[in-house]
Amino acid sequence: MPKNKSKGSKAERELYEMFVKNNFRAVRVAGSGKMENSDCDLIAGKIGQKYTIEVKSTKKTSKYITKEQMNNFIVFSEIFGLTPVIAIRFNRIGWYFLDPKDMEDSGKNWVISLANAQKKGKRFMQYFSSDNQNPNNINEEIDIFYEEIR
Repeated sequence: MPKNKSKGSKAERELYEMFVKNNFRAVRVAGSGKMENSDCDLIAGKIGQKYTIEVKSTKKTSKYITKEQMNNFIVFSEIFGLTPVIAIRFNRIGWYFLDPKDMEDSGKNWVISLANAQKKGKRFMQYFSSDNQNPNNINEEIDIFYEEIR
């Protein structure tokens, strides 16, 4: 198994365990990023909270995601009526969770910088706390972001 795929799988398993330990039901999506129609890494939820999660891990201060991959991720999330979340782990710093609309456009790709993740992202309990959810605005924000990436 290539090093990047192994590192990505390790991050997915780590995040899966975080969800399970916090009373979510979660599944890893087989073939995510490699097989057609497998456009997210994890699906997690509990009553009133349902998410698709794109998992990224990096030792650098920025991570790039192709616009095609993000478009497929957003469409996949919309089809199932789930809230899309970008989960990024910066080595030796930890996890941040962001709405896809909080990524920066670099022209060819979307980018998540450490500085932007620290400014706009949240830690696990901050992001997934049931007190922090506002389901009325989520679908509207997804629609706006989706229109921007077309």
